Amino acid sequence: MLDPRLYQRMIEQARDHALFILDPEGRILSWNLGAERLKGYAADEIIGRHFSVFYTREAVDSGWPAHELQVATVEGHFEDEGWRVRKDGSRFWASVVITALRDEEGQLLGFSKITRDLTERRLHEEALRQTEERFRLLVESVVDYAIYMLDPEGIVTSWNSGAERMKGYRRDEILGKLFSHFFTQEDLAAGKPWEELATARRTGRAEMEAWRVKKNGDRFWARVVLTAVHDDDDHLRGYAKVTQDLTERRHAQDLEKAAKNVNEFIAMLAHELRNPLAPIKMAVEVMAKAPNDAATCEAMRQTIDRQSAQLARIVDDMIDIARITRGSLVTEHAPVELGDVVRRALETAAPAIAAARHALEVEAATEGLVVHGDRDRLTQLVANLLNNAARYTPAGGRIWVQARREDGHAILSVRDTGRGIEPQIIERIFDMFVQGRSALERVGGGLGIGLALARRIAELHGGTLVAKSDGTNRGAEFVLRVPLSQAPARYETSRAEQKTAVPRRILVVDDNVDAATTLDVLLRSLGHETRVTHDGMKALEIAREFRPEVVLLDIGMPGLDGYEVARRLRAMNHGQTFRIVAITGWGQEADRMRSKEAGFDLHLVKPVDPGVLVSVLEQRNGATLH
Repeated sequence: MLDPRLYQRMIEQARDHALFILDPEGRILSWNLGAERLKGYAADEIIGRHFSVFYTREAVDSGWPAHELQVATVEGHFEDEGWRVRKDGSRFWASVVITALRDEEGQLLGFSKITRDLTERRLHEEALRQTEERFRLLVESVVDYAIYMLDPEGIVTSWNSGAERMKGYRRDEILGKLFSHFFTQEDLAAGKPWEELATARRTGRAEMEAWRVKKNGDRFWARVVLTAVHDDDDHLRGYAKVTQDLTERRHAQDLEKAAKNVNEFIAMLAHELRNPLAPIKMAVEVMAKAPNDAATCEAMRQTIDRQSAQLARIVDDMIDIARITRGSLVTEHAPVELGDVVRRALETAAPAIAAARHALEVEAATEGLVVHGDRDRLTQLVANLLNNAARYTPAGGRIWVQARREDGHAILSVRDTGRGIEPQIIERIFDMFVQGRSALERVGGGLGIGLALARRIAELHGGTLVAKSDGTNRGAEFVLRVPLSQAPARYETSRAEQKTAVPRRILVVDDNVDAATTLDVLLRSLGHETRVTHDGMKALEIAREFRPEVVLLDIGMPGLDGYEVARRLRAMNHGQTFRIVAITGWGQEADRMRSKEAGFDLHLVKPVDPGVLVSVLEQRNGATLH
């Protein structure tokens, strides 16, 4: 059996623990070396004194020492951590264990008390707690960044004030919810939230810029960093996510890009305008020097006709630019045969295809593919694709046009053997003013809106337009997909079936002398009787005497403008039926509405196609000159 004196020596000489005995009232009966070292009292200084001497004033006043003994008496054991006081008045953080000592009869003999100094651990824990608290306060105070934590499944577990400010959710609204709430519908459909988690889990970090969604549905452009968080055993504990709102920067970049595009567009527009203007001016000079040479004059007339058509196309492009920008591009839908659209588009693009000596293959039924749409706009779309193929395919290339039925849709593709499309710009080519080549290579390339306009027309028909290419010099394919219609297609009455033109009395009113004169010559050549004036007041005087059947009236005139002239003509009372047709450079939708309100029957935009004008003049009069 072990000698009891060894136990005694162990207790007395233990240096890291204060081990001592208390009587039932709490007075100190023994004192070891560890107690002297820890508390600073020698044995003869402390034995006989009450153990409350080691407690802080606050603890003594609250009766805490007596509470400890009471609990130990009742339960046999008491454990606690708290501040204690040394002889010199300094404090230390102590771990205390008090055990009740009883004899064989259960009589309380006193208490053993073991005290350990845990000050260093306490200071370390306090420092760690303060660090964590400071970090928490720092994160909470950040308002320019959304900083929050996710669990391994992507559930939000923390939320700072920056996140609330940026995304609009209060802490109690978003904690416990999946972080996919912040993604757009397109990204959700593509599985982007789970891709982010997978990337961060696999590589430790996922970083990107993309659109994100606020609580109210607004979008903002965000830079997102998602970092995987692991414990000491490398187990995934969740993710830290930091989001920055870069919408303003994105807006500034977009403005910078727009300014660059506008500058390029102005330079391009100047180039495109000079191209047809130069031969027109030269043709006029040639005709002036050889007025009696019929062959030369006819050749120059054809040159002016072609180049004027080019100018008209540029003006039409600019009008379409404005419509696309404002979102006011409209279509008139009716059942249309896609084969007829292809035929018309081929007629439009034929000169460009022939000039480049391209081989053309067409597989499109003339009947059976009916779509509900605007024939003119669809023709414009397909013609743009054909012209695009002709322009970007080296001379002697091949172009294929195919139209077919697929899953309730009409599919039309235009494929070529041209220069192809680089992968990095395959979507950008549908942006406004993008042509995918340098400025010096854009000769005859137009204003760079063809594909942007084509895609918008496709969308207005409930369809899509996509580009495909295997890369540079590998050709390209554009695929249009639009829903089929069950209704039969409508066909226009041919010009040959229309009534033969009859002579009319026509009043021409335009302050542009050249425009009025050339229009007068054309009308007289068609057999009409005309009067011409360049002044609004004079037009009213002539109308009373001449009693016109048709008034071709410009709007933008000095003094009495066309709107007021039309109103006064309608107010005149001579019982004569007549039509007022606007022939003007003002072609916006608002201009058309104003002309209708002023009393115009029709609104034509300069330059007016002679065929369209003839068709208008063939229509019967419908208004009455009172």
